[in-house]
Amino acid sequence: MKANHSTRKAIVIGAGPGGLAAGMLLASQGYEVNMYEKQSVVGGRSSQLKLGEYRFDRGATFLMMPHLIEELFRVSKRSLYDYVDMQELTPMYSLHFGDKVFQPSRDREDTAAQIATLFPGDEAGYYRYLEEEDVKLEKVMPLLRRPFSNLTDYMRSDVFRALPKLHLNDTVYGRLSKYFKDERLKMSFAFQAKYLGMSAWDCPGTFTILSYLEHRYGLFHPKGGINAIFESMAKVISEHGGHVHTGVGVKQVITEGRTAKGVVLDNGETVYADHIVINADFSTAMNQLFAPGVLRKYSPDKLAAKKYSCSAAMLYLGVDGAIDLPHHSVHFSEDYHRNVDEIMKKKTLSEDPSIYVHNPSVLDPTLAPAGKTALYILMPTPNLTGETDWEAKREQVKEQMLSRAEMIPQLADLRERIEEMSFFTPLDWEQQLDVYQGATFNLTHHLDQMMTFRPHNRFEELDGVWLVGGGTHPGSGLPTIFESARISTSMIFKQDGIVITDETHADQVMTEVTHS
Repeated sequence: MKANHSTRKAIVIGAGPGGLAAGMLLASQGYEVNMYEKQSVVGGRSSQLKLGEYRFDRGATFLMMPHLIEELFRVSKRSLYDYVDMQELTPMYSLHFGDKVFQPSRDREDTAAQIATLFPGDEAGYYRYLEEEDVKLEKVMPLLRRPFSNLTDYMRSDVFRALPKLHLNDTVYGRLSKYFKDERLKMSFAFQAKYLGMSAWDCPGTFTILSYLEHRYGLFHPKGGINAIFESMAKVISEHGGHVHTGVGVKQVITEGRTAKGVVLDNGETVYADHIVINADFSTAMNQLFAPGVLRKYSPDKLAAKKYSCSAAMLYLGVDGAIDLPHHSVHFSEDYHRNVDEIMKKKTLSEDPSIYVHNPSVLDPTLAPAGKTALYILMPTPNLTGETDWEAKREQVKEQMLSRAEMIPQLADLRERIEEMSFFTPLDWEQQLDVYQGATFNLTHHLDQMMTFRPHNRFEELDGVWLVGGGTHPGSGLPTIFESARISTSMIFKQDGIVITDETHADQVMTEVTHS
């Protein structure tokens, strides 16, 4: 007998990308959705930041595979493009190695021609990389679209088909060395390991697929910033009768035995529901949302023993005048391997850091006053498990980042032009946005923290609790975070006897949970 899902209630804790996607899918199927977000805006660590008349994406700025987001909207009886104007970036980004600048795009012939000029002899390896990664994508995608709840999930045919292509015994750097000889070109396809907060020299070889996804599907900019997508998701939830409560945090999940029944809000109010979807930072949630003794597997000591990604120091700058830099540019340190080892292994600050510069004002006039620029500069840093005293080092690191930026010719007089500035450190990520250890990319993707070894979409500790976001399967990064929401909500629908009528969604997601 089917459940009358029109009366079913769902609470979503956290309005980050995964929580918004889950809330949208649930609300569109008639669930009474209440989403609680501690911050005043939606988007979590990828929300909008306002400084005077300037607007910024606080976190994620690389948007790939918008068709995945459109699928979420379509299943929710909406179209993404009715809410957001999207522009493809050509070239995708500008990669700077001293005086050499590489600007790849989805135009394979143009990219190969650049490689032939800048890194002669490696253009054949580029085509081979694309061909082999295309096969890998076909094998990997099914594993990212279904849950891994126990070891028996590895016994299915899709795993056996994928295993030879996963390159689990190699690293991203090792795999790229099979295609390219020039170290700078390897870095052009390896820096994406930072999306997982990992080193290309340690990141499993599976993740060479990250740069391939960019080269196959391209990168995009939504007008107003990536946060515009999240604000649109919140709007869809409301249109379906759901409620997005900003500025309202959750204090504790209410449990009876081994089942979650509701939540206590920070204001003392108690709210009950059939399902609790947790989109808060995973380890922070485990440490803060449950009464002592409720959790058995995720004690504070066990959480502290897990592996966490690197962090990032951020400068958000409102700058007078236009800046002649591309939308995305990465400026590599002279010794990138050393730079990465200092961050990931030694957990120290680099004297010669790499930086990423986001300059969306070059194509989006909504982000800054006319003739001015909203500029975002990111420097990867160790997370808070390192020894850096961020309160003591705060000004020093800020000045280091400004000095590094002013080494870029287009930013030579940057300090003189700054009208608004906000500086965000790993300590700020933890204290202001509840990011455990300031690890902005969540749990790492080492083999012992992937698939069934990652926290499960159906929370194994308690019935009625579901996880979405970077801290659960399939992992961090916007595309996989959205997939986590699809997996978790599909499991909810299956449990409640609900059949999704959208054929694409049914084919790609619902059939994947039949063995869960």
